[in-house]
Amino acid sequence: MPVYQYKGYRTDGGTAAGIVDAESPKVARLKLRKVGVFPTDMVEQGQAVAGSRAKTTAVSITLSARSPVLTTTDVALLTRQLATLLVAGLPLVDALGVLVDQADKKPIKSLMADVREQIRGGKSLSGVLEQYPKEFSQIYVHMVRAGEASGALDQILFRLAEFLEKQLSLKHKVTNAVLYPALMLVVGIALLFFLMTFVVPKITAVFTNLKQALPWPTVILMSISRFCADYWMIMLGALAVAGWALQRAIKTDAGRTAADRLLLRLPLTGEVARMVSISRLASTLATMLGSGVQLLEALDVSKRVMNNRVLEQTVEDARKNIKEGETIADPLKRSGEFPALATHMIAVGERSGEIEEMLRRIGQIYDAEVDRVIARFTSLLEPIMILVMGVLVFFIVVAILLPIFEMGQMVR
Repeated sequence: MPVYQYKGYRTDGGTAAGIVDAESPKVARLKLRKVGVFPTDMVEQGQAVAGSRAKTTAVSITLSARSPVLTTTDVALLTRQLATLLVAGLPLVDALGVLVDQADKKPIKSLMADVREQIRGGKSLSGVLEQYPKEFSQIYVHMVRAGEASGALDQILFRLAEFLEKQLSLKHKVTNAVLYPALMLVVGIALLFFLMTFVVPKITAVFTNLKQALPWPTVILMSISRFCADYWMIMLGALAVAGWALQRAIKTDAGRTAADRLLLRLPLTGEVARMVSISRLASTLATMLGSGVQLLEALDVSKRVMNNRVLEQTVEDARKNIKEGETIADPLKRSGEFPALATHMIAVGERSGEIEEMLRRIGQIYDAEVDRVIARFTSLLEPIMILVMGVLVFFIVVAILLPIFEMGQMVR
């Protein structure tokens, strides 16, 4: 039976949008009028297209732009609100209706309205959310499906909300730790480039007519300044081309794997990246196992939150070994990519039958460790960058003042 996407108005003057199945557009309009909806626009959806994300929402133009309608913060908030409404005893369709009424952004309102209409038409919540991969990840869909199968959807949604909020908190910590030093570095480099390209050449121009040997700091400064002034456009162009080439290389599988392997080998940065990835894996795996998802399926899905190809491949290799009868800890330990603390705690959890609790503790331990390393990193990086900038500025000042002092001595 054909499926039609419609837009229109209700009898109370409000707007309406969604999908309806009917034998023809005429029958679809009659069906909508019976429920108090007067369509102004109706488009038929093909069977293959109806399952796609852009054609099953009331805001197809917005979604087809490939930008997600919901941010992670929106998803976490909506998940907690939906869980609260379900615990209060509201049916799923009515709870989604409350979310539609409360939504203050039109794209979110339209998306949630479409989800409600499809569930009202007989689809499962996980089946509908699967149509929105940009908004709802595979982890989210798998956990919702497990909640529907176990009859504990409200509790699963609470777990999902806590999981998303924890991931957001970790992301903000790492972002805030990197943002300030990166800003200082960019401003410092820009300031030095401006000095060497436009300011220093004008100051040192008076030294070119001197018939005496210049101090070696001044000679070095003038050489660097002359190079920057003459070739600054080439330097910027080369930097842009190098950035473009690096971006293209990272988009390939081999390039991304090489970049991730290099990241793990870097001092301090690699340590933080490894701990963040392991924390994400442990927390996600604990949440999925606690929601009733099978181990092999949970490993297959949760490895993707690590955001590192080398560690993802390590987990995939471990998953294959587990399928053949091995424990979780042994293949991870053999890989050499997981710290001894993590593999030891996983082994203890497997022997005691408390693998979920151990994974949760691993996530907590590495979250705290990431906080400690980031705090130490930021406390050390700021004075180091200030010291480096001070040394460079001091060199520039000394290189400019030395010839002036020598000129003064010659006048005497």
